[in-house]
Amino acid sequence: MSAAPDSAAAGHIPVMLAEVLDALSPRDGGAYLDGTFGGGGYAAAILGAAACTLYAVDRDPDAIARGAALAARFPGRLHLMEGRFGGMLDLLAARGVTALDGVVLDLGISSFQIDQAERGFSLRSDGPLDMRMERSGPTAADLVNTLPERELADLLWELGEERHSRRIARKLVAARGDAPFETTLQLAEAIHAVMPRDPSGMDSATRSFQALRIRVNDELGEVERGLAAAARLLAPGGRLVVVSFHSLEDRIVKRFMRDAAGRTPGASRHDPASLTGQVAPAGYRLLTTAALRPGAAETDRNPRARSARLRALERLQAA
Repeated sequence: MSAAPDSAAAGHIPVMLAEVLDALSPRDGGAYLDGTFGGGGYAAAILGAAACTLYAVDRDPDAIARGAALAARFPGRLHLMEGRFGGMLDLLAARGVTALDGVVLDLGISSFQIDQAERGFSLRSDGPLDMRMERSGPTAADLVNTLPERELADLLWELGEERHSRRIARKLVAARGDAPFETTLQLAEAIHAVMPRDPSGMDSATRSFQALRIRVNDELGEVERGLAAAARLLAPGGRLVVVSFHSLEDRIVKRFMRDAAGRTPGASRHDPASLTGQVAPAGYRLLTTAALRPGAAETDRNPRARSARLRALERLQAA
């Protein structure tokens, strides 16, 4: 996630902004939700594109505090809410909102969180081994220092797709026996010590850091809850736009949107439903049959956009 260069997030560029606005298609009088406010990049663009109302959610209290300046620019139109986007139904219900014309979710970690060493997300800047978006609950250090070796290896494999997970887990368990891990550079250096250089140039600790961050913040569970809630909130003609940054997220989004649009794989000939030809009508349609990717000009300008994938879904008009 990233934010608008003309806001408090100067220097942080919103990923695939033109494509997001085109898919969301904000209109005057509409009500929208930015479920991952971050630095306000998408929010500022949506509010500038139409005379609409925008509700913005973020689980990071720092992001909500940053949003005050943007709310002042759009008095009465931007409503900031601290919480998880997976809980958007309750957050909006508390404000009397039961339907939306569009929802945008920019998944993963924000540029602000990466760039603040004290948050413990970056493996390039030394800081406490934290990684909590909400600044509450167990930290990455808690996981690294307490999980059994096998469970730690499974975590790195399943959430980081790290094929050297066993080797890394063995090293971490051995190293923590001498002294617990407390900082990001301690962890990165331990991983580097047992990892071959990645031919792509990616830091060899990247996948392990991703896995820990996803687990600390229950990111994949949050994506599943957020997609289900967003689909329920969409009014007829409303749109859900999701930007993801790694295959685990994108796989969940792709499957959810495909199923919502009735694009499930063909039924077996042994399935009774295939004999009757009766299929439940889909209430949504795909706006993107395949994920959209950023263009070369954008990735040259903003390397963090390279892994971005955009998918969009529209709720069909009521019969």
